[in-house]
Amino acid sequence: MESFFQGYVTCALWSSTDNRNDSGGSPLDENFSEDDIAPDALASMRADCEAFQADNAANLAIVAEWSDSRLGHDFWLSRNGHGAGFFDEYFGADTKLREAFRELQDAARAYGSQDLYTDKEFDTEADEFPEGTKLHV
Repeated sequence: MESFFQGYVTCALWSSTDNRNDSGGSPLDENFSEDDIAPDALASMRADCEAFQADNAANLAIVAEWSDSRLGHDFWLSRNGHGAGFFDEYFGADTKLREAFRELQDAARAYGSQDLYTDKEFDTEADEFPEGTKLHV
C-alpha cells in the first residue's frame, strides 16, 4: 500500500510542472518533494490511492508481478490521460493480464484528472518560489 502511494506521489511530482512561464515551467520534482505537498493534498492523494486499490483489488492481484510503486505511477498517469499508464504495460499473449490492465486503465480514468499546483507565484526577480511554497491538488 505505501509503495503504491509513493509511486503515485513520485510520478505526480515528476510529470507535473510549476507553470512558472508560458511554456509550462520546470518539472515539480526539480524544486519540490513530498514534504512540500500540503497535508490536505497528501491526504486526498492517499485516499484516492487507497480507494483505487480497494476497488480494483482483483485486477491488481492479477498484475502482482509489477511492483506496487510502478502501479501507483501508472495510476497517476492513467487518471490524468498522459498517454502512458496501465494500458501500455503489457502486450503479450496472456489475455487475462491484458484485460486486467485494460480494466485498471478504465478504472483510473473514472477518477478524473488531478493536478498539483503551487500556492504561491514564482518570483521572477529572485528566480525561485518563495520559501514555504506548498503544493495542492
